[in-house]
Amino acid sequence: MTPMLRSLCVFSFLLLLLPAASVAQVGNTPRPAPTTRIIGILSAMTLEIETLGQELTDKTEMTVQGIRFATGSLKGRRVVLTHSGMGKVNAAMAATLLVEQFQPTHVLFTGIAGGLNPDLRPGDVVIGAKTAYHDYGEWTPEGFRVGRTVDPFTGKPNPLFFPADAGLLAVAERAALDLKLAPVKTTSGERTPRVVTGVIVTGDAFVASLAKKDALRKEFKADATEMEGAAVAQICWQRRVPCLILRSLSDSAGAKAQENVLLFEKSAAQNSSLLVTGIVERLEAQTRRSSRGAAGEVRVRHQSHNSQADRANDLAERVGANGVR
Repeated sequence: MTPMLRSLCVFSFLLLLLPAASVAQVGNTPRPAPTTRIIGILSAMTLEIETLGQELTDKTEMTVQGIRFATGSLKGRRVVLTHSGMGKVNAAMAATLLVEQFQPTHVLFTGIAGGLNPDLRPGDVVIGAKTAYHDYGEWTPEGFRVGRTVDPFTGKPNPLFFPADAGLLAVAERAALDLKLAPVKTTSGERTPRVVTGVIVTGDAFVASLAKKDALRKEFKADATEMEGAAVAQICWQRRVPCLILRSLSDSAGAKAQENVLLFEKSAAQNSSLLVTGIVERLEAQTRRSSRGAAGEVRVRHQSHNSQADRANDLAERVGANGVR
């Protein structure tokens, strides 16, 4: 290869690198120092997370690849908030950026959903014990067959239902016991919402059909349907980040779903946010107890070491006083 040809090859290689380097910098701010105690909280819409944003102290905002993130303290715990926009792809993108940029210890997804369980009403909250896609699979001559996604890192199938992190689920259920939700006004009067643990299904379509509602309830035994949860759960499952999906019902996924969302979306979003706040507060309390326990254990070990040293010194003094035989 002639020197000129070699130079052209090197120059061409550098030109190929330049666009990639430029794209990597667009809209980015420097990555913050890693912390072991930050919790990631996502929603699809601003409405679903604005209450939490108003409660933040020491609030700082940053943009990562065009997505706005707000960090601050909530009930004494460092958190990072963002809303992704509706749909599975948007949710997965925001979740990925959050996990990569902030390295959270836990991820919570909060927001509104359509109710599938006939015993639930607008305002009620569903803690997702497990979450699944209802629109991922294949069409066969016999109809649609739900399938399992594949983990690109391992090549192995993901579970059909992404289970909630057991620790987060337990914390959420305990927080729900102390939760005081505001009454919801209905055509038949006021009712106090309740919190249940159940199944949430995700698909890229707003459900306002009694037939589809019944089909999802029958096939998945699902309690709520929405458009983002399983995508976030999949990202966290593949990245081994504890995750929990929380949804408050804004409608019953029937023919009047669009009308009901306008009536109940605000109160439903606030109910889900109240549960998030309770979970964050309990996680922070757990961390503090663990820190005190660890500090106490260190003190005990230090005191034990000092006692052993004192006994050794006493023995040495006695031996020195008596002389060595």
